[in-house]
Amino acid sequence: MKKRLLLLTLASVFTVTAQTEIEKVKETISKSDIEGHIYFLADDVLKGRATGSPELKIAASYLANTFRRYGVKPNPKTGTYYQAVTLKSVSPPKHVSIEINSQVITDYAFLNAAAVTSNQDAIFLNYGLADDYMGKDVKGKVIIVKAGSPETSDTRAVFELRGSKEKLAKDNGVMAIIELLKTDDKMWGFIDHNFNEPSLTVDLGEDDKSDGSDIAYVWVLDREGKMAEQLSAVTTISSKIAIGDKQEEAVISQNVIGVVEGTDETLKNEYIIYSAHYDHVGIGEPDETGDTIYNGARDNAVGTTTVLSMAENLAKYPTKRSALFILFTGEEKGLLGSSYYVENPVLPLNQMVYCFNSDNAGYNDTSLISIIGLTRTTAENNIFSAAETFGLKAIEDPAKEQGLFDRSDNVNFAKKGIPAPTFSLGFTSFDGDVTKYYHRPGDEAHTLDYDYLLKFFKSYVLAGRKIANDPVTPVWNSGDKYEKASKGLYDVKAIKN
Repeated sequence: MKKRLLLLTLASVFTVTAQTEIEKVKETISKSDIEGHIYFLADDVLKGRATGSPELKIAASYLANTFRRYGVKPNPKTGTYYQAVTLKSVSPPKHVSIEINSQVITDYAFLNAAAVTSNQDAIFLNYGLADDYMGKDVKGKVIIVKAGSPETSDTRAVFELRGSKEKLAKDNGVMAIIELLKTDDKMWGFIDHNFNEPSLTVDLGEDDKSDGSDIAYVWVLDREGKMAEQLSAVTTISSKIAIGDKQEEAVISQNVIGVVEGTDETLKNEYIIYSAHYDHVGIGEPDETGDTIYNGARDNAVGTTTVLSMAENLAKYPTKRSALFILFTGEEKGLLGSSYYVENPVLPLNQMVYCFNSDNAGYNDTSLISIIGLTRTTAENNIFSAAETFGLKAIEDPAKEQGLFDRSDNVNFAKKGIPAPTFSLGFTSFDGDVTKYYHRPGDEAHTLDYDYLLKFFKSYVLAGRKIANDPVTPVWNSGDKYEKASKGLYDVKAIKN
């Protein structure tokens, strides 16, 4: 009888505790607050929040002052809510002339904009892969190649082959690569916007110097593949190429950072990172309505607001572990803000035991939350149960062919060894209502389902609280790709599980 009474008492205590955690979540999250943040961040006045733009600085100020209003402490290194990120803006050459067999090329995009002047016959080199160089003297020559490989020519695969093709060309002394890309006008518009606009990289200062071996690498639009077909059938290809110097300038952007100290005397030395990027792609090609502003409500005003919701909750109800909030600049330009942060952390990386990132493209199933990397860490059950509490189901990445784990800021922390999944809106495949809005002008605040988002945000906050209060420190599951890096990171800090 006494044993049964004890069990009932313990069950009652656990139930009350669980209810208390849920009530803490519900108290600080409201649909009106969610709408307020998203409508502001995705407003036309911010012109798509392009990295390095004055409008992104306005967004950064809004986020910093939101942290301040919640009572979140600032960046411990600066005493402000900012971390300056020094970037280098590289604009394509203003003066470009490309002719192939007397045909003037007007649809081109720079993968690498190196200055070159050439008036000589070019060499058609099939796909520009290793076997295609055999028996060919291409030193000092312009080569023309087909995009992709014999196995695949989709745009993503084409881009992934860029590095190996460029290395082969350099090793063989090639002067310039012209790659013929067979694609439609919609995809070409996306390429033109992303590759012919100024690009950004993290400025490494004196270490960021070219080795002098850059070669021009240009994509040329080849509608229906007709140009490749013609050039592969002729013995002589004349070419005239004149590409001027690219333009470079320094750009300062900001990561927005805040801290909430944990309540447990020991566990407060361990931090959970709550992160998202707040930039988007700015202004681009108009859609069918003529809209040119890519508002980025889903990508990533939603993710940014997820972190703001966590910050408001933890500022009022801290967890045992401490919290580090990071809102990154430059994700859309190549994960720049997170790349900079992991090399310049404001607190030691080996105190960061988990990175709970939030990034989104869109959703096509409002019964789900898609967690990129859900099953890769020991925090899986905490996330799954939190989603279930609010009537949602957490699932692992349903579109692994997209490589989403490696396309968001979480991957830079994973490479350092920190367990780092990404919390995303529910989708079952990367199509339909996902691609309809992904990097499109139509991704606006009024198109979102805020009843679903309310459950989504509550699930994130409760999952974060569960992970941060769990007596067991989260780790990568055994055998994970990043387990070795994790052991290296934490070997100077004993984490007792």
